[in-house]
Amino acid sequence: MSYGLGSENQNLPGFCVLVSKGKGNGQGVYSKLWTNGFLDSVHQGVQFMGGPDPVLYLNNPEGTDKISRRKLLDKLAELNGMQYETFGDPEITAKVQQYEMAYRMQTSVPEVTDLSKEPDHIIKMYGAECLVPGTYAANCLLARKLSENGVRFVQLYHQGWDQHGGLPNEMALQAKDVDQASAALITDLKQRGLLDETLVIWGGEFGRTNYCQGGLTVDNYGRDHHPRCFSIWMAGGGIKPGIVYGETDELGYNIVKNPVHVHDFHATILHTLGIDHEKLTYKHLGRRYRLTDVAGNVVKDILA
Repeated sequence: MSYGLGSENQNLPGFCVLVSKGKGNGQGVYSKLWTNGFLDSVHQGVQFMGGPDPVLYLNNPEGTDKISRRKLLDKLAELNGMQYETFGDPEITAKVQQYEMAYRMQTSVPEVTDLSKEPDHIIKMYGAECLVPGTYAANCLLARKLSENGVRFVQLYHQGWDQHGGLPNEMALQAKDVDQASAALITDLKQRGLLDETLVIWGGEFGRTNYCQGGLTVDNYGRDHHPRCFSIWMAGGGIKPGIVYGETDELGYNIVKNPVHVHDFHATILHTLGIDHEKLTYKHLGRRYRLTDVAGNVVKDILA
């Protein structure tokens, strides 16, 4: 999205990442999940933290003011320009762009991450936890503000879903963490006239088995990873509402109707955002790559 569509706000990253820790297990989430891959590093995700410093190392060090910071960046850009002329490495110009983005973010980030001015009816809709930095509810509200301010791609990670044991208790806690805020985000986007141009995708890393893992008791059991079939939900962005697409067998083990491959899924996402997945390419190591490689079909039946 960052490469294909660019950014609508030059003072904020085109790809923002928000991480919250759920009440489930200690499932890990790592920064390698939002790297730039083989794209220029200007396209990597920028993580926003809960707390007084949403973006680490953004503020000037003690004793450095805005004027001296500007002079430093200008000189640094000059030196990097000389290096680029010598080596021609695009990562040099990407680094200059990142320095400039960080400079502009010093003004834009404090404003967009301030949730204290949200009216009471919005706080009530997302739930009281939305005022606690770093919670899923707070991140949903922040995601709306970022999207509203032209950030192209916002990704929320909520940890704690890896229930190989203790599932009955942990799943209930996780659902309590996310259900209200997820619904509030959809409602909030819709009431602001943003849902028709914003695609919301909610899913896990993959499915879980339909049979028990570990000991089986009334109040404690687990389920293993299951990549053969799993569900996501989507809203807005030209997706047809109120339908279920696809079907598994009676055991929930294999797909028996309307399977959607990950390439089909990506092709459909790109289509809703105005991009032909067969035409958006990026040249890497002498070959033009597509997100969908040499496959993928748009799933037209789910389009409004």
